[in-house]
Amino acid sequence: MALTIGVPRETFPGERRVALVPRSCEVIAKLGAGIVIENSAGAEAGFPDEQYVARGARIGSRSEVFQTDIVVQVRALGANPDAGRTDVSLMRSGQLVLGLGEPLTAFEANSALARAGVSFLSMELVPRITRAQSMDVLSSQATIAGYRAVLLAATELPKLFPMLMTAAGTITAAKVLVLGAGVAGLQAIATARRLGSVVSAYDVRAAVKEQIESLGAKFVVLNIDAAAAEGQGGYAKAMGEDFYRKQRELLTEVIREQDVLITTAAVPGKKAPILVTAQMAGAMAPGSVIVDIAAERGGNCELTRPGETVIHQGIHILGPTNVASAMPYHASQMYSANVTSLLKLMIAKDGTLKLNREDEIIQGTLVTHNKEVVHAQVTETMGAAPAGGGR
Repeated sequence: MALTIGVPRETFPGERRVALVPRSCEVIAKLGAGIVIENSAGAEAGFPDEQYVARGARIGSRSEVFQTDIVVQVRALGANPDAGRTDVSLMRSGQLVLGLGEPLTAFEANSALARAGVSFLSMELVPRITRAQSMDVLSSQATIAGYRAVLLAATELPKLFPMLMTAAGTITAAKVLVLGAGVAGLQAIATARRLGSVVSAYDVRAAVKEQIESLGAKFVVLNIDAAAAEGQGGYAKAMGEDFYRKQRELLTEVIREQDVLITTAAVPGKKAPILVTAQMAGAMAPGSVIVDIAAERGGNCELTRPGETVIHQGIHILGPTNVASAMPYHASQMYSANVTSLLKLMIAKDGTLKLNREDEIIQGTLVTHNKEVVHAQVTETMGAAPAGGGR
């Protein structure tokens, strides 16, 4: 019997992405798998049902989608804890589920999926190795977030970004500082430069200096020892409070001169570090803008409120959440390409599922299997959590 893959409509409030786009369905169909798409699953991302049917997929109900061999979601249970609960009863033992699931914090969801007998692969945990680059969802969605952050800042700022020489005089370019030069930060730098602003950037990892400067931005150097700040896979590592206090002191003078501050620093599975205190934010000129795209993890700015705009001494502090979903067409396209690459790794030439647990990528992403939580880092984190921890 042919392998079947199901794509449900996303039910998290405000989530507009879809896990597979029509073009990917055609690729997967060539592997010998049948695809069932829930009615209108791609509509909000700009992909109507007719496009899926034209690429070989079948439109079905939600219950039909959850009876397939592999369910592919943007937000699995851990990343959709309220609305996602109803889907657990639709799942069946032995089923494979792929999606974002926040496994390092959503402990109850991990346990629920294990009890259901589901093999859950968390897209956040795709290892940062060369062979897995095409599956790196965090990077693809961070690209969207970095771009979007600059657009939000440009809209909110009561100034123009570029320098303009006009008959009414010369307009000076806006000054933009980006904190964090991961994928989101680098895209923010590139976008702010394209809009004509003068861009500076800071990151605790000195190794990114060359990347920052290659995009035409100035690398901000602080007199602080950050040698231990780069963790496994190139992610920034959580540092001690003494480090962050010293960092905040040195950054205050840099921030004072900026029109726009974009903060992007996040550590997987942990609360975002506070890089900007209320006092630091208040040092900026009235009308200045802070866009904190780490808002979902608590924010890099002390004043950030997720999903809100806070005005503090005339400074506008934006805490956008689910940023990639605001540009769902291309966010879905990129997410779908990541998922398709992972599916191709697991679907054999004869169209059957081959879950090779010895493979580094499968081993790195598989959270639950055979009614157990099997991911080493997740089980360690769950074991270290206080009783009743997680959500």
